[in-house]
Amino acid sequence: MTHQPSIATSKPGRPRPLLMVPLRRCGSHALRLRLNFSEGFYSPYPLHIVDFMPMVPLYGDLAEDRNYFQLVVDVVGLQAASMVKWPDVAFDPGEIFDAIKDEKRSVHRVVWELLLRSGERQHARVVMDKSLDSIHYAAEMMELFPDMLFLNVVRDPRAQVASMNRAIIHDFDSTLNAMTWVAAHDAAQRLVRAHPARVLTIRYEDFLADQELVLRGICDFIGLDFLPQMLDVAASTEARQMSKLSDLWSSNCFGPIPANRDKFKSQLSVDEIEVIETVAREHMRSYGYEFMTDANAPIPDDAVLASRAQRSALGRAQAWSQLSSTNYRDFVLRRVRADHLAAVRERLAHAVHA
Repeated sequence: MTHQPSIATSKPGRPRPLLMVPLRRCGSHALRLRLNFSEGFYSPYPLHIVDFMPMVPLYGDLAEDRNYFQLVVDVVGLQAASMVKWPDVAFDPGEIFDAIKDEKRSVHRVVWELLLRSGERQHARVVMDKSLDSIHYAAEMMELFPDMLFLNVVRDPRAQVASMNRAIIHDFDSTLNAMTWVAAHDAAQRLVRAHPARVLTIRYEDFLADQELVLRGICDFIGLDFLPQMLDVAASTEARQMSKLSDLWSSNCFGPIPANRDKFKSQLSVDEIEVIETVAREHMRSYGYEFMTDANAPIPDDAVLASRAQRSALGRAQAWSQLSSTNYRDFVLRRVRADHLAAVRERLAHAVHA
């Protein structure tokens, strides 16, 4: 069975959608956890649907009810496999499918239905998805939700790449991660140019220098009141719980340390810093970051980049192995999600070739 989609319109009374962009390891949890002190704001741990996107074409024509229903089931399964559980929610895939089947069909529509329903249960007026990498699908989401807002969080690329280099979700190579940083900010700048009134850009370094000023600016942008409690993240139950789940989140229950903004200087070599500054040169100038080098490093050709990608993949495999020994909780919870994605991918690939 196929359907003809209706024109997507915002439903009266539903929370306003807000997407944080454009790239993980920018201090995004620090902001999310503080904003969650507002009763009018809701932002659960993100689904990071970007990891699901390569499989979407394998579902075939989403106008076919069977295909779209399977997609809904699998996205609901991804939410259930999240390593940080959403509070007090359990979704019925059939109910979700029936609620959105007559609207424009999209994996993003499914994700946002889960988010908006959860936010409604919490009586939120603003619901934020911290799936920053979804910046690459911003245009599609603007078609689905014309009133969507965007919080563009910028971090010094040298500091962010240094953090990305230690994260199992990214590459284990400064050049590759610098290129990922630039691609994300290229997409963010296209969004800013297309919808300037819909985007608030903040620098994480400014948040480190004055939390209250930045949080007040965000609250003004999304139409909520600033609360003094936002400055005491140690009082956040979720922050304390998350800090125990992963070494990457161990500092989330503490206030930010301004001195850490220069920590990358001891984590990266001078050559790495120059490569990052070279690749990210235009954005660094635009965002007001000072250079440490001439920013004129040679950029590897495609063959060298491919070789680095292979080494990075080996590094990621080693990191998974090490994680299983050093933090079994983090490893097991991440594997549950990874196993769900792998099972979906295998089933879809088998169906395509059957």
